[in-house]
Amino acid sequence: MPRQYRRVHLESPGSAAAPAALAPLLGSISERLTIADQVALTKWDSGKPIQDSPREQQVIAAAAKLAPSYKLDGDEVSQFLAAQIEANKLVQYALLASWHAVGKAPDSPRPDLTKQIRPKLDQLQIQLLQHYAAFAPYRRDPHCPNWLGQQRARQVSDSIHDLALVRATGELCIKSQ
Repeated sequence: MPRQYRRVHLESPGSAAAPAALAPLLGSISERLTIADQVALTKWDSGKPIQDSPREQQVIAAAAKLAPSYKLDGDEVSQFLAAQIEANKLVQYALLASWHAVGKAPDSPRPDLTKQIRPKLDQLQIQLLQHYAAFAPYRRDPHCPNWLGQQRARQVSDSIHDLALVRATGELCIKSQ
């Protein structure tokens, strides 16, 4: 019997409205996850593995180096970017598995990974850091998980990207001690 999921309305009476900084952050995260579809197509065509540790370390290190210019902690930025990469790979693994199950990938344009996709991801990383910095003051707010749940529900496109968005935002809110 398939598992049934239902959406729960997370807003409770008297709960504070989400800060304006959350929607652009989730929009950038979702955009990055959409690009994962194109990355998966290039991996399908090339037969290269999804896991690319040297590239991942390079992306995380570059973001951590930029952190102070956004008044962010380098370790927190590294953790945030690692979550984005893991979520991106989750999309790629799921898509490749579904394509292997049917024996083919979609017949859609294949942008070049090095010349087109990576520069787009690098540019998007700047947006992510800007939006992350704008949202950073709200990460410890007790309403943060509710805001995140409500806003994430607005971003849903399909089960793969929804799950990846959950992964990408899993450590966005920090519970106060």
